[in-house]
Amino acid sequence: MYNVIAIGDALIDTHVHIDNAAVECDLEHKNCRLCLDYGSKIPITDSFQCLGGNAPNVSAGIAKFGLRSAVIGAVGDDNNGEFVVQQMKNYGIDTRFVSIDKKNKTRYSVVLNFKGERTILSYSQKKNYLWPKNLPAAGWIYYTSLSSGFEKLQTELMNYLQKNPRTKLALNPGSYMIKYAVDKLRQAVKKTDLLIVNKEEALAILKIKKSESAKNLIAKLIAMGAKEVALTDAARGAWLGNERETWYCKSFPVEPVAKTGAGDALSSGLLAAKILGEDKKTALLWGIANSCSVILQVGAQKGLLDKNGIKKMIGKYARVKPMKV
Repeated sequence: MYNVIAIGDALIDTHVHIDNAAVECDLEHKNCRLCLDYGSKIPITDSFQCLGGNAPNVSAGIAKFGLRSAVIGAVGDDNNGEFVVQQMKNYGIDTRFVSIDKKNKTRYSVVLNFKGERTILSYSQKKNYLWPKNLPAAGWIYYTSLSSGFEKLQTELMNYLQKNPRTKLALNPGSYMIKYAVDKLRQAVKKTDLLIVNKEEALAILKIKKSESAKNLIAKLIAMGAKEVALTDAARGAWLGNERETWYCKSFPVEPVAKTGAGDALSSGLLAAKILGEDKKTALLWGIANSCSVILQVGAQKGLLDKNGIKKMIGKYARVKPMKV
């Protein structure tokens, strides 16, 4: 049996390190923009390609703990698709449920890294997603970022969960799903055992324009149907709560090199802890530790930790402890 089957797009990330740019923000240091000289040749210090996508990133993190993971998704019938599938295999991810879409290209993105932050240029188009025949049992389904055409796959997912009531659902929605199909997404939230979102995503799902406290947002998402909610807020840390209690943990005091994959690392650390029988506050701490390790390197998989690595990271920043709120 698989510990986790992740559903989501697999893609190629092309990382580019920019040497000459500026960041402009409003008076409250919000709504910041990366500014490049229009029509100019911009110097870079490095570039490389690697596996990307929420589903592969989380699956790689799960495999790092010695757990069994697989991905359901679609890649194009092209060189990029071959690269993506081989990279997943290299990380110990089962790729037998990844289908080949002969009509559409493999998804890709360009990640602009500048002063520890990243700006992502993302290419996506409608995909012909196929639900695998006779999908075996899984402890968890991790349902995450998909492109246009995901609705049919979600319907198949709901049918699978109805036939496999012991399988738990973790949901970490992608930007396309939230921006263009939030009503369809809200149907999945109602069936979710663990919802993982940042504050902006929570507001969009709830259709709330004014920001609220993390505890209030968690309570409203639980009222919508999610059994448990992990809410992240960048460098400020994360919360994990259900209808009975909520825990908060701040981030470790590390200086980020690049933030790509931070959310996925938190998801895999948190989910692995749950699978291995850890309690709620420990699961939150594992997620924070994994996330803070990933941002110390460029790329979404390089900094992923195993169980021993998690314990070392937690020991190094022993002053950071989850607290009940």
